[in-house]
Amino acid sequence: MTTQRTSGRRKQAMAAAAVVAALLTTAACGGGDDNKSDGGSKTGAAGFDAANNKVAQASLAKKGGELKFASAQDADSWDTTRGYYGMAWNFMRYYSRQLVTYKNVPGKEGAELQPDLATDMGKLSADKKTYTFTLRDGITWEDGKPITSKDVKYGIERMWAQDVLSGGPVYLRDVLDPKGKYKGPYKDSDKEHLGLSAIDTPDEKTVVFHLPEANSDFLQMIALPSASPVRQDKDTKSKYMLHPFSSGPYKFDSYSPGKDLKLVRNDAWKQSSDPFRKAYPDTVSIKFFTNANVMDQRLIAGEYDLDLNQTGMSPQGRTVALKQHKANLDNPVSGFIRYAVFPQNVKPFDNIHCRNAAIYGADHVSLQTARGGPVAGGDIATNMLPPSVPGSEGQKYDPYESAGANKNGNVDKAKEELKACGKPDGFSTTIAVRNNKPVEVATAQSLQASLKKVGIDAQIDQFDGSQTAGVIGSPSNVHKKNYGIIIMGWGPDFPSVQGYGLPIWNSKYILDSGNNNFAMIKDKSIDKLFSDYTKATEESKQTEIATQIDHKVMEGGYYLPFVYERFVNWRGDRLANVYTTNAYSGQYDFVNLGLKSTK
Repeated sequence: MTTQRTSGRRKQAMAAAAVVAALLTTAACGGGDDNKSDGGSKTGAAGFDAANNKVAQASLAKKGGELKFASAQDADSWDTTRGYYGMAWNFMRYYSRQLVTYKNVPGKEGAELQPDLATDMGKLSADKKTYTFTLRDGITWEDGKPITSKDVKYGIERMWAQDVLSGGPVYLRDVLDPKGKYKGPYKDSDKEHLGLSAIDTPDEKTVVFHLPEANSDFLQMIALPSASPVRQDKDTKSKYMLHPFSSGPYKFDSYSPGKDLKLVRNDAWKQSSDPFRKAYPDTVSIKFFTNANVMDQRLIAGEYDLDLNQTGMSPQGRTVALKQHKANLDNPVSGFIRYAVFPQNVKPFDNIHCRNAAIYGADHVSLQTARGGPVAGGDIATNMLPPSVPGSEGQKYDPYESAGANKNGNVDKAKEELKACGKPDGFSTTIAVRNNKPVEVATAQSLQASLKKVGIDAQIDQFDGSQTAGVIGSPSNVHKKNYGIIIMGWGPDFPSVQGYGLPIWNSKYILDSGNNNFAMIKDKSIDKLFSDYTKATEESKQTEIATQIDHKVMEGGYYLPFVYERFVNWRGDRLANVYTTNAYSGQYDFVNLGLKSTK
């Protein structure tokens, strides 16, 4: 998933140089004072990293009260079909359910699946192409009417209506209807608008999926909020995002886009039909801020419990929190990798040796520092598969010795590669970077400085971050602008090599607009490995193939990884039953948060 849809845009008006200074200061701040470093605080916070891949203060959670989120940005959409921000997916589980969902446990195990609306994980045919699910008893909408198999089918069909409901993941559309024959429920000639032939509903409690080809990640796809049921008589199309109809423990009470959102208990929801959601608070609210620094001040003051975006505190707030409130902080690995990518349609990066020259010339420690250092930025990334994805080898696989002998750059090796690519005196290029992300601009400046030492003159072009799809997402524009280096980041839609790498490494995902395969990778061996992965049934084989794909990508020299990103996230004093989960890239598991006090 892209940075944009998971992290949101924090519009900060500080200059990049000031950001670098703040990041360097933060990196130097290692400990707290009156909070100690790892123990609890006087105010009752659990301690530094107390909820990172483990549960903090579970026994203190009480029923009732108002759980208060703060956020520097609204969701892209609260419509389960259209939303694509990671924090929105996490939050949607308050008011939406799926056939299967992620386990409500910390860390790696949290990315495993369990039944939700379904009684089990489905019955799979021998050819791995047919999945049959039976719905649980007692599952209802917020008005008390039963959730039916047709509601599940209709909710999934809405993915085909991209002309009305733009955005959102479309994995199921590609898997169930690869030839694009279905036109979506709004153009459906079927009298019930349920004409998608790949899904059968033989009775009100049975859902049958027919896949043209087997896909080992199908269960991951139906765990996404985009596979939530939607009741046809409550579908307000493009306005549905303003008031989705609830199948979960909470329902919409009020929503003012960009200002606030409030959920209240759904009295029709039954705990007996939903053993995984604890539904501790009476009310769940979000206050949206236009200034991330102000938001962090209000979090530190105790006016709000946590940051909805879960992308780390601003440099200013982080510095204060690390020094004075360390017991309120967790430092999870995010699941994102930050990197530079070299488009092959821009010369001389069509030559692998020119790409390698830039990789060897980079000062990885300087890049890590620009990202925020080891604590706020992350560990130096040595390859392109995130630690949260099965098949990742972390720093054990370091083909360019980026965390070892070449961590400060290798000028001699870079110059050897320049000779090999026919540019012994170096060359000029342009680094493209979003202007609304100061940390990325700082990263570009770090890379510019180290490349200059090896003879690569890189100019920096800051583009409007809200126009990403049409600027760097257009291969023709990338070529026209001479964008030989693009600063970007990516995280998994779901924890597998397909959920992470397919849109950025597979040749069929190269698009004229909205492209994410910025490197323009057209490698038949990589495409075949993805095809092999979808057909693999054993986890060990899937993991093996994922590792092979990562190796192929790194051997191509398409990327310069910066960091396996870490965040410094705030955990309010009132929170209980808090833990991070790999299911949502190191975010807290929102749906089971509780409060110590209901006052």
